[in-house]
Amino acid sequence: MAKVELKQPIVDEIINNVKDAESVVLVNYSGLTVEQDTALRKELREAGVVYKVYKNTMMHRAFEGTQCEELIQHLHGTNAIAISATDATAPARILDKFAKKAPALELVAGIVEGNYNDQAGIQALAGIPSREELLGKLLGSIQSPITNFARVLNQIAEKNGSEAAAE
Repeated sequence: MAKVELKQPIVDEIINNVKDAESVVLVNYSGLTVEQDTALRKELREAGVVYKVYKNTMMHRAFEGTQCEELIQHLHGTNAIAISATDATAPARILDKFAKKAPALELVAGIVEGNYNDQAGIQALAGIPSREELLGKLLGSIQSPITNFARVLNQIAEKNGSEAAAE
């Protein structure tokens, strides 16, 4: 069996992972300790993010003709990819937070919802809260006026009730 045939399943795996992904973030993990890498993998796994280290040549072959084609220019050095099929900001958010604790981890570039982002773009996306947090804030904003209105009505009723009892 030729070497190309042995490597094709790996290329197919990468293609399947990035095909329907909301976001793909490329990171340089050079300099991370084993403990740091293990902690990072655990945190990403808990968030439903696939984090894998592949050879650059395998990623290059897999990215050709996909939405991730612009990442090919960054495939040099020690790279890993973080892929999320559900939450567009999760990989960037988790990796950026982890990079603050472990400066050896470097965000390189990424594709989020089909759009290419360089390092600065990925770091900007990392500041966006998750969809659940945004929905929670929206719900809180909607409920706040209603709660305040109910509180005012309750105070008026209590005031009228105490005046009626005094008479």
